[in-house]
Amino acid sequence: MVDILRQLCTLDATSGDETAVRNFIINEIKYFCELKTDNLGNIIAFKKGKKTPTRKLMIDAHMDEVGLIISSVTDKGFLKFKTVGGIDTAVLLSRRVLINGKTYGVIGGKPIHLTSGDEAKKLPKADNLYIDIGAKDKEEALKTVSLGDRAVICSEFLSCNDKITSKALDDRIGCAILIQLIKQESEYDFYGSFSVQEEVGLRGAKVSAFSIDPDSAIILEGTTAADIADVSSDKQVCALGDGAAVSFMDGATVYDREYYNLALTSGIKCQVKRAVSGGNNSGAVHLNKSGVRTVAVSVPCRYIHSASSVADINDINSALALAKHLINKICGEAV
Repeated sequence: MVDILRQLCTLDATSGDETAVRNFIINEIKYFCELKTDNLGNIIAFKKGKKTPTRKLMIDAHMDEVGLIISSVTDKGFLKFKTVGGIDTAVLLSRRVLINGKTYGVIGGKPIHLTSGDEAKKLPKADNLYIDIGAKDKEEALKTVSLGDRAVICSEFLSCNDKITSKALDDRIGCAILIQLIKQESEYDFYGSFSVQEEVGLRGAKVSAFSIDPDSAIILEGTTAADIADVSSDKQVCALGDGAAVSFMDGATVYDREYYNLALTSGIKCQVKRAVSGGNNSGAVHLNKSGVRTVAVSVPCRYIHSASSVADINDINSALALAKHLINKICGEAV
């Protein structure tokens, strides 16, 4: 699965521009399921299993990643931008970016030796940063880029000692797991949703859930891990190496208690996500029509939404095993 994840992470797919990842996924799963793409760009796949359950199960992972979108060009040829999704300004300064897969630039701002007092002690706001592509003026810049073009921070996929470092682990990890679930033999039928635009408001999953109309859902996601220096244990959320993280509640969803307990009593190494904040596609899916019983299975990622997120391969394998277990228990009506 690491090779699939490598290929997924090296593709660029900011919210609303998921074409490259969508095409890759379709090519990977097209011989293992029935699939269609909806008007928003979600992939909806039907995996035929050995048995047809009475409950319709949806498994979701989102294809999009955080990034930047070009909003204007200055007279001197610098590109102003807006963030697409939640990105900390600290991960942007002086980073190389790639625009539309072909134009490189550097994110710049006011040099530190030209700041003083309180200004020198604070991070600049994203609105005060710009992308330098080496253009001499606005006219030259617009020969290369256009307003609305997307940019991602340049990143290299690295794997060492069971750890993976890359951009877009949120949520290419979920996509890689769902690809594996579809390609492997399944005891029960289920629907897979590779959704768009999660990072800008859970939009794709809302549409795919309406189309599938599931009774139950499993959301596969990368989530924040803060098991790092100077963070107290009660605020670390989850830890690398302790298995998949299972949520009881977050900022968008109160999860199905029986499904939550199914995960924790599975015998598969997993951990409780110790934070009631943030959210994922569960927030849209569980509110579909008359309601959907939902559980989130997340892989801990340090430095999430940066070019150097870090995850543990063992946690990814844990999430895959836990997803299989939940499919069989939910579809087998264990609860």
